[in-house]
Amino acid sequence: MANLDGPEVTVLVPALNEEHTIAEVVDRVLKLPLKVEMIVIDDGSSDGTTEILKRYADRVRVLRNEKPSGKGNAIRQAIPFATGATVIVQDADLEYAPEQIPDLIRPILEGRANVVYGTRFAHGFPNGMALPNRIVNLLLAWTVRLLFFHRLTDEATCYKAFRTDLIKRMNLQCERFEFCPEVTAKSYRLGERIMELPITYVPRSKEAGKKIRWTDAPDAFWTLWKYRFWKSGK
Repeated sequence: MANLDGPEVTVLVPALNEEHTIAEVVDRVLKLPLKVEMIVIDDGSSDGTTEILKRYADRVRVLRNEKPSGKGNAIRQAIPFATGATVIVQDADLEYAPEQIPDLIRPILEGRANVVYGTRFAHGFPNGMALPNRIVNLLLAWTVRLLFFHRLTDEATCYKAFRTDLIKRMNLQCERFEFCPEVTAKSYRLGERIMELPITYVPRSKEAGKKIRWTDAPDAFWTLWKYRFWKSGK
């Protein structure tokens, strides 16, 4: 069982130019039936995101970068400040509904898992996901099985929850979207079993501001390979 003297979960929200959704994301996370610590990393936004976040200064820790540094860098910047029993990443664009967070962290709080991923593919591919993205996600799943001998249906999901002391042991090096394969590889190298739970997911289009592309896939495959033989402390 997790130590619940402090927050049950630290929710990390990397945000870059998300003025249309950031307020709703923050409001919905703060309304969760949990003891929540929220850290938003404003990663060099040039729209109204920065001003909107000022409204939450008394309830949310906001870290601000003057220039975009990348999703991985933003997450690494926030992890040392996390004091919750668990850590989960919430994207700022509402492709993932924050109300799913309690179910994802529950197995960790109950001592049944140390790492939980929310899988988008429990019932097939979600409507609206582009064909190249579907292919890349299948290839990532096969790569994980080939390299780590574990079945994982959704390596690239945003919803990755960890026991906080575990993710702090990973010595993360990611800068952009390779956060996902790095924590996947290091979880397995630390001997963890990744539990997957089904989630709902509403894909956002490139026109709507989606930042990750199927062309980011080579970095993901390389990162999985690079950390195949990683050892804690390196």
